[in-house]
Amino acid sequence: MRLIAMLLAGLILLGLPALAQGRNNRGAEPGDFDFYVLALSWSPGFCELDGGSDRNREQCASGANLRFVVHGLWPQYERGYPSDCGPSGRTPSRIALDQAQGLFPSESLARYEWRKHGTCSGSSPNDYFADIRRARDKVAIPPSLAKADSDQSWTAIDIERAFVAANPGLRTDMMSVGCKRGVLQEVRICFSKDLRNFQTCQEVDRSGCRTRDITVVAPR
Repeated sequence: MRLIAMLLAGLILLGLPALAQGRNNRGAEPGDFDFYVLALSWSPGFCELDGGSDRNREQCASGANLRFVVHGLWPQYERGYPSDCGPSGRTPSRIALDQAQGLFPSESLARYEWRKHGTCSGSSPNDYFADIRRARDKVAIPPSLAKADSDQSWTAIDIERAFVAANPGLRTDMMSVGCKRGVLQEVRICFSKDLRNFQTCQEVDRSGCRTRDITVVAPR
């Protein structure tokens, strides 16, 4: 135990995200969590780096012209998160999946997110997808990102500040910016469990991108 504590302290001193300290409680009790994280994927950046596989064909097809799309709405603990709370989870009905249209880039992602995260919400598939739409509708995308038509260079804190300026009540300690190889991948925004308010979330905030300059790839 002492060795583990020393290793974790070393990670903190190095400035690395300490997400390993949190718990991934697979098969937890549905509804037992502290808050939600709404993850919005920046589709051009995702497709730039990970768009080659068949499972991303719909999202990354030529002319799709997607910008921010829902990656997921994730039940979260203050440290760590639950997952796969089914045990297998109810299969979403067609009526439930209709709630996800226009939010997720593909139906297969909507199904996956229900299985991994939605089953932990304590809600039915229909209510879970309705909650995703409710959370997404509460977030305004900064105009400079909503209308970006050429590649831009940002810092993580400036992206956060742009979201704060566009969303009253949101602060930089209620969100994080994710990147991969210096390219914007997603923005994660924390909500209270009832989705009425934004929520502070230290672990999510600390897990954000450490690269100073981030390329925001424009839709191709």
